[in-house]
Amino acid sequence: MLAQAPTVGVEEEFLLLDPVTGENLPVAEQVLGALPPAARRQSSLEFRRSMVELVTPVCAGLDEVRDALTGLRHAATTAAERAGAHLVAVGATPVAEPQPAVADEPRYRAIVERYGPIALDAAVCGCHVHVGVADRELAVRVCNQLRVWLPTLQALTANSPFYAGTDTGYASWRCTQLERWPSLGPTPYFESAEDYDRTVDALIVSGVILDAAMVYWYARPSARYPTVEVRVADACPTVADAVLLAGLVRALVATAIDQLRHDAPEPPIRDCLLTAAHWHAAHDGLGGTLIDPRTGAARPAWDLVDELVTTVTPALRRHGDLVRVTAGLARLRRQGTGAARQRRLFQRAASLPELLNTLAEH
Repeated sequence: MLAQAPTVGVEEEFLLLDPVTGENLPVAEQVLGALPPAARRQSSLEFRRSMVELVTPVCAGLDEVRDALTGLRHAATTAAERAGAHLVAVGATPVAEPQPAVADEPRYRAIVERYGPIALDAAVCGCHVHVGVADRELAVRVCNQLRVWLPTLQALTANSPFYAGTDTGYASWRCTQLERWPSLGPTPYFESAEDYDRTVDALIVSGVILDAAMVYWYARPSARYPTVEVRVADACPTVADAVLLAGLVRALVATAIDQLRHDAPEPPIRDCLLTAAHWHAAHDGLGGTLIDPRTGAARPAWDLVDELVTTVTPALRRHGDLVRVTAGLARLRRQGTGAARQRRLFQRAASLPELLNTLAEH
């Protein structure tokens, strides 16, 4: 049964923060240089020098994902401490970034030159899940299918309530901060891979984006791998949260493939409703309602989560992930999203830097 499950991989981005002030520290090169060789091969220098990215190998199951993430996080935490920083899994810069320089790479310098101040916003961090889909035509159609559920995933993974030292009132400030980029946000609907490529080429020719890798929609056929990449989530607070996300995304992709094979495509959703659903998810997380993009109606957030689980249960069972994902969602229902946990901890902390130091210990 497990052989039928698509492969899965996870990319995690983390902030490097000053233990005293909570501000971003531009020490990524030192941190990466201090990693053990195996972890160094699974890491990369990110756009901002106050960030590091850790990438699992291609995994056959969630146990492999868990073990890879645990090892990478441990290695990076140790390396960050040697560089005088804390490795913290939050979605947006919580205090400030006094030195907003980007990594010294030609492509990154070109991005700053083209996009100006929005490229120098304080750093944000996401968790990206790749699921193996070798057929590119199918991958584009799978992304169409995923559109209806991406706001729910966004709400489940909201983990960035603080920005510039204060509570923004949003569960995911990261998603809100990123909305100014021209190629980031809700996944558009495409008729085919040709339609997708034609659109991306037009964006490049017009100068809106520099290359195909700058397509940052919440779900996309990866520009580098034979995968569907889901990019809607904030950095996950714990390994368990990231594994839960990976299990849900893989099940959603597998379910979408099943639906397409049975000629049951999701009907196109109006872009305005999809945009509203994502904004609402970023603002409220799971704390109230979510907008159902199919109808435009607000529904209790956990009702949509339950419907999502019902939809993907056959795939979860086929992958051997049903018990793990069900238990993870029960934990999330008890503990709340990362944003809710941060706010609860902040009520007991003496300051925001103290809260961030607590998060670094988890």
